[in-house]
Amino acid sequence: MNTFFRGVLVLSAAAFVGECLEFMINVVLARELGDEAFGLYMAILPTMLFVVVLASIELPVSVSKLIAEKEPVYHWHVLGKALQLAFVCALAVMIGALIVFPHLSVLHSYHAGVRWMLVLLVPIITFSSVARGYLMGAQETGKIAVANLLKRSTQLAGLLVVFKLFSFESHIAIFMALLALKLSELFVLIYLVIVFIGKIRETKKAHVQKKGPKKEVYQKLLQVSLPTTGLRIFHSATFAIKPFLITKALSNAGMIESVAMVHYGKLSGIAFTIGFFPAFIAHALLVVLIPIVSDAYAKRHYDVLHHYLRLSLLVTVVYGAPVVLAFFFFAEPITTAFFGPSPAAGYLQVLIPYFLFHYFSTPLQAYLIGIGLVKDAFLHSLYATTVSFCLMIALGSMPSLKMDGIILGMNMGAVLLTSLHYVTICKKLNLNALMRPGESWIFK
Repeated sequence: MNTFFRGVLVLSAAAFVGECLEFMINVVLARELGDEAFGLYMAILPTMLFVVVLASIELPVSVSKLIAEKEPVYHWHVLGKALQLAFVCALAVMIGALIVFPHLSVLHSYHAGVRWMLVLLVPIITFSSVARGYLMGAQETGKIAVANLLKRSTQLAGLLVVFKLFSFESHIAIFMALLALKLSELFVLIYLVIVFIGKIRETKKAHVQKKGPKKEVYQKLLQVSLPTTGLRIFHSATFAIKPFLITKALSNAGMIESVAMVHYGKLSGIAFTIGFFPAFIAHALLVVLIPIVSDAYAKRHYDVLHHYLRLSLLVTVVYGAPVVLAFFFFAEPITTAFFGPSPAAGYLQVLIPYFLFHYFSTPLQAYLIGIGLVKDAFLHSLYATTVSFCLMIALGSMPSLKMDGIILGMNMGAVLLTSLHYVTICKKLNLNALMRPGESWIFK
């Protein structure tokens, strides 16, 4: 339990500082690039995020799960196969990028070097994913926290140096801003490789190297990586579709499309920014829980699994309940302090179930990954998103509801997703609805 709390606290503190650094980075970019160039910079980030998802193929999750399940004598063999898989994936993604990028109209507005930078980002992300996964599996949370802080701090330092010493035209300035982001990833890779090599040397000195079936290692890595990558791609696609779906529903309710887009901007740019800020604690829980749950489930220690399930949900209640109460009672002053007077204060209040259940669903997703139910997590997201989108269209198209209908649909999707996660975990671990051992009436 000490390891659990120490890991959550270290990662949460690092994530909080990282969020503050991210805010400072956006302030510097907005000031130095100007409105139009900053808009172009933000517009390229979803493409970069998609490349990162493909390049990593969620190796941090799959490698950490397998390392946690295996004894240290097998770690070197597992990592060797993970590195081979990473090389193949990096090569395939780079070839695909070289073929696709020249035909992407979204890149035509940028400096030609941006395409090459995105291609060269692939191997950096892929191989750092293996090192990060090993450290997660070995529960080296302090080193992961350092890597997260190193990324933001080097990016901020690079931006300050470049824009302080030089003056660029807008397209060159965007390229330099993206280059600072890439170099921060490179610094993280160098740090992770140094730590990675040190840990591996310790493992090889302490234990005789053993090998396992090569096919089994590949299969176990891909059993987690492929569905989890599919889940990330699905989430990226739904986020891309959501603005068009919302504006269409509001247009059906009689709202002018330009006004509907403004309301969506208030929803995503202000309410979401505030509501998801505390989610760094949920992410810390996810990182810490995956190796703990994987190890306990591999050894069939169900009492440990039951304990950490209760503990993770208790931690979520302890920080989540005060946060959403603050959102409800102080929505107006919170939004005004950071963004000025805005209707987003009302959105923030109505979105409270959406945020609270999101805080719960993240550690529950870690449990699903740890006990080998990644496909279930993907299917739950598919079901919840389908229901949410249908309700958003139906309720948002009502002239009497409009944005309230959109938010109600989102709330229902979050509640359904968390409920599906919880019921599936309880069934798998033979817990009833109150998390006590024994079959519950809900499963009969």
